Amino acid sequence: MGRLFGTDGVRGVANADLTAEMALGLSVAAAHVLAEAGTFEGHKPTAVVGRDPRASGEFLEAAVVAGLASAGVDVLLVGVLPTPAVAHLTGALGADLGVMLSASHNAMPDNGVKFFARGGHKLADDLEDRIEAVYESHRHGEPWQRPTGAGVGRVRTYGEGFEQYVTHLLSVLPNRLDGLKIVLDEAHGAASGVSPEAFARAGAEVVTIGAEPDGLNINAGCGSTHLDKLKAAVIEHGAHFGVAHDGDADRCLAVDHTGAEVDGDQILAVLALSMRERSALRADTVVATVMSNLGFKLAMEREGIRFVQTGVGDRYVLEEMKEHGYALGGEQSGHVIILDHATTGDGTLTGLLLAARVAETGRTLRDLASVMERLPQVLINVPDVDKSRVRTSADLAAAVTEAERELGETGRVLLRPSGTEPLVRVMVEAADIEQARSVAGRLADAVKSALG
Repeated sequence: MGRLFGTDGVRGVANADLTAEMALGLSVAAAHVLAEAGTFEGHKPTAVVGRDPRASGEFLEAAVVAGLASAGVDVLLVGVLPTPAVAHLTGALGADLGVMLSASHNAMPDNGVKFFARGGHKLADDLEDRIEAVYESHRHGEPWQRPTGAGVGRVRTYGEGFEQYVTHLLSVLPNRLDGLKIVLDEAHGAASGVSPEAFARAGAEVVTIGAEPDGLNINAGCGSTHLDKLKAAVIEHGAHFGVAHDGDADRCLAVDHTGAEVDGDQILAVLALSMRERSALRADTVVATVMSNLGFKLAMEREGIRFVQTGVGDRYVLEEMKEHGYALGGEQSGHVIILDHATTGDGTLTGLLLAARVAETGRTLRDLASVMERLPQVLINVPDVDKSRVRTSADLAAAVTEAERELGETGRVLLRPSGTEPLVRVMVEAADIEQARSVAGRLADAVKSALG
């Protein structure tokens, strides 16, 4: 079988791919690996468990709790809260592990199980591999020492988590948001309660859409993957700007007062300049992925900020930040990590800091975001090719070299083999959209010819 853990926990269609039995088994395995269950020597481990509003989260939460408690772990149920809230509470409460049930921006039938280690940190690959190995051994009948009597875990609802998280968010803000009118699209997701509360307490006039989760409507035509409703609402209400989260609120995208999208690259650029002014941008460096728009790189160079690139995925951004002590990083998709205040992407925190910058400067978000110009970007998927030879084909290397020569300093080429499908993604950026399309088309033909 393939590896259970993907780039962000274990995900699949709830009750088909991700069953109650799997959630229970994974939780037992995580208890043994992360909380050293069965060998506590007087220390009873604790886990923080939260979820997004998906209907399937109800039975999966029950399965996770059963697994943890049966392995001797006390459980604090924080209910429906964003992923970054569960990560924060795991660290703030000194818990041995955290568990979040969510499939983020995926459609409602999906769900996922994501584990956090002590301190609220995402798991390294080796820890995920150990959990998976223990899970498989238990699944194939290997016995484990089950606590009995007073040794089993106790379960209690921890209702204080909501207030603790909101208080934490407000404590980070450098200034209030008085005078701002902001539309929030909560994707009918996990931040439907905390995000409007935090923005309102910070002084903003808040208009909310997509904040009525019923267990079935999460991400349905709303949130960070569907911005049309937010764009319309910002214009209708004459708001200063709008903020959109995804289902578990670890992402933030924005819309300016004209209805134009402000993506993760632009948000990073605005926050980088703001943090540098406050001497909070360590080493004057920001971390982003190879998929960031070339306009972001050029803007950072112009502003004297160093730009470090990683592979695609917020986990790689986070690894680079932790290894070198950088304070800010993120992705074009809206995962923004402010490491001094969060251990993972936090969409509500990002939105609040973006709003604080608008309030502090008196400038519009459109004006602030204009620090970078998004260069036209063309993406072509080339299917049914031998993606394993992308980096070894001499013919393809020659085609790329020619394309890069033509584009010069104001263009970029990226060929990426898909991680899950037999295809190669061709991405070209250029100052002119027609040139980008022309070069991308020629490169796609070269991929077919060389790898087909």
